[in-house]
This record gives sequence, structure tokens and C-alpha cells, in this order.
Amino acid sequence: MEVDLDRIGHNSRALVRALGRRGIAVCGVTKATLGSPEVARAYLAGGATSLGESRIENVERLRQAGIDAPITLIRSPMPSQADRVVAAADISLNSEVGVIERLSQAALHRGKRHGVVLMVELGDRREGIMPGALLDVVRTVLALPGIAVRGIGTNLACQNGVIPDDANMAELSTLATSVETTFDVHLEIVSGGNSANLPWALDPRSVIGRINHLRLGESLLLGREPLERTALDGLRTDAFSIVGEVIESKVKPSAPRGARGQTAFGRGEDRGPGPDEGNRVIVALGRQDLDTEGIVAPDGYTVLGASSDHLVLDSGVATPTVGCELRFAPNYSALMRSMASPFVTRRFVGGGADADPPRSACS
Repeated sequence: MEVDLDRIGHNSRALVRALGRRGIAVCGVTKATLGSPEVARAYLAGGATSLGESRIENVERLRQAGIDAPITLIRSPMPSQADRVVAAADISLNSEVGVIERLSQAALHRGKRHGVVLMVELGDRREGIMPGALLDVVRTVLALPGIAVRGIGTNLACQNGVIPDDANMAELSTLATSVETTFDVHLEIVSGGNSANLPWALDPRSVIGRINHLRLGESLLLGREPLERTALDGLRTDAFSIVGEVIESKVKPSAPRGARGQTAFGRGEDRGPGPDEGNRVIVALGRQDLDTEGIVAPDGYTVLGASSDHLVLDSGVATPTVGCELRFAPNYSALMRSMASPFVTRRFVGGGADADPPRSACS
């Protein structure tokens, strides 16, 4: 995986600037990069005010790398990891009082105050407190020692694709005001969601209300919004490349020969008869390394299929040599899975990174 830190930094600066004009701060989410300290530093250099991570292991990795910026655990903590969460994360997103009680105990044990953002269910049917129950939850949590209620938030588009709009963002704003009025507190954070909020947040016709915080990952990394996967104006969509080495290059018949059953992954693919034979290339990438359905092949190449360890392509008129490298563009799924694979190395370029030189590219 080749990671261009300058392009990530460009995306960070562009979105921080655009959202800043609307009073919205950027929390740069590193979860798709396995908590990469290099990516975190690119976010922060680009103006992100904090970092977001979904796994406590990655939060700890960032801390061990010397990252001292505020970090939010953006998945509700596991009760069994409460002590680690309080030790490493400044804030966590929460929807269960029982979990916050465990955080309270851990905070008291460590002599710390742990910040919580209470997540509200606004239609996507993933995590969140039902709106009608929010005030009762706030009342309970405010009484817990070692806990600071830093704000409220919501998450849309991830589970069922519910689109952030004026209506659901206004509901969150109204809830924030209700909490403040009822309990005479100030909510520092009203977190409207993730990169799916950008079409709404960047539209000058949108009513921003109390929303002052977004948790951004895909847009900073890939320059796209998740609702339609369209590129965002002025952002780089090429900060990441999957680089695979050719391990076979031959002319072969197109059609399989022999009786056919299930493949290694339970289904066969009928791509039609195609040409009688063609240039077939195998790259040393497979489903153990990435989501092979989430990559775009180089011009002139077509992905025919993949098993655990082999990516099979039709190379058109090209006849690449064994040992050369092909570059693929990943979508969010392919990026996340490849960064988590122990078989995929990382090559950072730009941003002061001292990268190893690439091997020869296929002509």
C-alpha cells in the first residue's frame, strides 16, 4: 500500500478550511489506516482539531507513537476495556449507561475525568439513545463521578444509508439546546456525523444550527463522500495505491475446462465466453489482503476474479513481465482491509516520509 501523505494533507487543509467557514471542526478518523501515526500527523498538520479511532488498540498505538492530540474513541467502549479507554482516550462516544458507569469506575481509579459524547439514534438504526430518553440518560450520567458530558452526537448513513439533511440535523440541534436548558450545562461538541454529512454541510443553503463537529475519514483519505462515492471538489482521490507484484504472465484459454462446482469462496462467476484466449496475469494479492471487489485495475487491465492469494486479470494487449508491479486504486472497503492485513506492507511518500524506492512498474 503506497500512501501519499501530501495528498492526505491537502484534503485535510481543504476540508478544514471549507468547514471552518461554517463553524464546524474536523475530527480526523484514522480507523481505515489501522491507526497510522503518519496519517494522523498529516490530519493534524492540515488543521484537524482532534483524532477519531474505533479500536482502543489503535488509540494506544497513536499514543505510543507520541501523538498527544485529543483522541476520541468513536465506537462505544467494550466494558471489559474501560480502564484502557480512560487511560488512552480523552473522549468516547457512548449510548449505554452501563458502559459509562464502568468508565466512571475506571476514571475514579485513575484519578481522571473522562469525556463522553452521548450518541442519539436519529434514523439509521445503528447505535444511539432514542431521542425521547436522552434527558433521562443525561440526568443519570451527570451524576456519575469522573465523567464529563462533553456533548451529543449522531451517526447516519453507515448502517442503512440514511442521508444527513436539514431535518435530522435540526433535530440534533434542538436536542442539544434542550439538554443545555434543562440542566444548565454547556455542550462543547454537537457532532453531526461523518463524511456522509459533507454534501449537506458544504451546501450554502443548509441550516447548520448547532452542529460544530464532524468525524471525517473517507473524505480525508479518498477525497469522496460515502453516499454516492462521488469525488468532492478540489480533493485528491489518489492518496492511496495498492501495488501488487506480477507472479505469472501467460496466454491462456478463456473458458474453464472440466465439470464445475463451487469455488474456494462458494460461488462461481460466469463472465460469458469472452475471447478464445488472452493475456492472463496473476498478481500476488488476494482476499487475505484486501477486498478484491473494491479495486480499480490499471488502464487496459480487467479483474477476472480472485482467490485467497491470487488476483487474476486480463491484460488486454499488454504482456507484463514477471516481477513488475501493477497499481490499483482502492475504495474504502479495500483500503480498510488492506491496511489491516499483516501481508500488506506500507510505503509512505511525501510529508517528509523516507520511503523505500518502488520496484519497476509494468509497462
